[in-house]
Amino acid sequence: MCGGPLEYFDSGRELSCIQCGKTEIANISCPNDHYVCDECHGKDLYIAVKDCLMNTDSANPLEIAEFLMAQDNIPMLGCENAWIAAGALMAALKREGTIRITNEQIVEALNRTKKQAIGGYCGLTGVCGIVPAIGACFSVLLGAACPKDQETAMTMRAAARIVARIAEETGPCCCKNFVRTGLSEAINIVKEYFNVLLPVPSKAIICTQSSRHPHGCRASKCSYFKL
Repeated sequence: MCGGPLEYFDSGRELSCIQCGKTEIANISCPNDHYVCDECHGKDLYIAVKDCLMNTDSANPLEIAEFLMAQDNIPMLGCENAWIAAGALMAALKREGTIRITNEQIVEALNRTKKQAIGGYCGLTGVCGIVPAIGACFSVLLGAACPKDQETAMTMRAAARIVARIAEETGPCCCKNFVRTGLSEAINIVKEYFNVLLPVPSKAIICTQSSRHPHGCRASKCSYFKL
C-alpha cells in the first residue's frame, strides 16, 4: 500500500484490513501497520485471471501460467499465483479435450484454492498455496471427498508430490518458481492418472522477474534462473 517492505511476525497480531476494515489475527504487514486481508488481496485480479483462463486457446499449462504471471498487475509474491496454477492446469486440460472439463469445474477449482491458499503460509505452516491449488484440481477431476476411498487418496498423493518438489526450490520462497515447479509435476501426474499428455514449452523456462523478488532471488539455486 505504501511501498514499504513487509514484516513477518513470529506470532500473530490483531490488525485491521486497510481496505475493508475487518480485524483479524495476521502475521504479515508493513512497518506502518498497513495490512490487507486475504479476501481483499487481489480481489480485482481474480476476475481478470478467470476471464483469461476461460478464453485461452492453449493446452500448455506452463504457457498459460507464464502469460498470466508476466502481467504487470500480478504481484511477484501472493496467492494470485496459486489461482494461476490451478486455473492454468484446468484450462489446459479443457483445451486438450481428452477429459471433459467445464467452465464450472474451473471455477470450482479456483474457489477451493482461494479457501486454502493464504499469503505467507508457505513459511507459517509449510503448505504453499500452490499445493492446495493443484490438489483442488485433482479433487475436482477425481471427484474426491471425505467419504470417498481412492479418489481422495490419489488427490492427497498428488498434493504430497507437489509439496515435495516445491520444498527443493525453497529458500527464500518464490511463488513464480513454485507455480512452474508445481505445474511441471502436475503434468507428470496427469499422465500417470489419466494417460493424458499435456504439451510443455519447447524451450527451457527462464525467469525474467528476478529483480522483483522482495526477499532476494535465489539466483543460481533456482531452476529457472539464468545470468
